This record gives sequence, C-alpha cells and structure tokens, in this order.
Amino acid sequence: MELWLPTEEAQIAFGEQLACALKPPCVIFLEGDLGTGKTTLARGILRGLGHQGAVRSPTYTLIEPYELARAHLYHFDLYRLDDPEELEYLGLRDLLGREAIWLLEWPERGAGLLPKADLLIRMFYQAEGRSLSLTPVTSRGETILAEIGDYPSRQA
Repeated sequence: MELWLPTEEAQIAFGEQLACALKPPCVIFLEGDLGTGKTTLARGILRGLGHQGAVRSPTYTLIEPYELARAHLYHFDLYRLDDPEELEYLGLRDLLGREAIWLLEWPERGAGLLPKADLLIRMFYQAEGRSLSLTPVTSRGETILAEIGDYPSRQA
C-alpha cells in the first residue's frame, strides 16, 4: 500500500485510522530519514488508541510506555542506540512477554534482538508532505492493511 499524506495533520489522521486496526500483540517498524514524521505518525496512533496526553519522542529515553484502555503500547526510538545489546539494559526480555503494540523507530539499530515486524512502514520526503509505503510482513500485518482498507489519501 502506498499513501501520500500532504500535511502533518494528515499523518496524524492516518495514524488514528491505523490505530483502529491494531490489536496486541503487534509490532510495527517505522523507517525513514530524520524528520520524515515517524513520531508524528506514532502520535496519531496513540490518539487513535485513546491517549489524551503529550506524546514525547523517546529519542533520549529510547522507550516510552503507554498504558491505554485498549492496549499497552511501547514506543521505541533506537536512533541513539550504539549496539543492539543495549536493549538488554532496557529490559527488552521482560517486555517481550507482554501482549502489547510495539512502535519501533530505527529498528535496524536493534537488529537481531527485536521481535519480527508485522507491518513495515517506510516514510519518505515529498515536495509537499510525505509518502508512506506499508508492507505487511506477517498475516497479522496483512489483516491490518485489510482492515484500514482504501484509505482516502491512498495513491496507487
């Protein structure tokens, strides 16, 4: 699935719609250059799951946990990770056993220790807005894409 989202508001709105299709356990990898809107999309997902407060980028903390009515969500930003083994110090093994939704920015920096993605979302700069490429990796990812259907901004 390919999407073009012209504004930050459109990214948040898409994240809210995507949230409606997410059920734990679910792992989403968010890939893209700095500033492509990975945290903005995460903000929309969290809003769609009912989070009312601020959504902080976990750039320095590496992980922000959210206890929501519908699900536990862990938002990771692994940009500052020097070695995947550092994930052990974050308590990754303890989190693996929980039924949760995982949003992982910069997942390649945790290669070998992270769970397999259900859905891969790649984000790219456009002259205006962003384009997103959504690729299901598992049957759960295929179900998510089927549930969001033909998103209004979808472009072939």
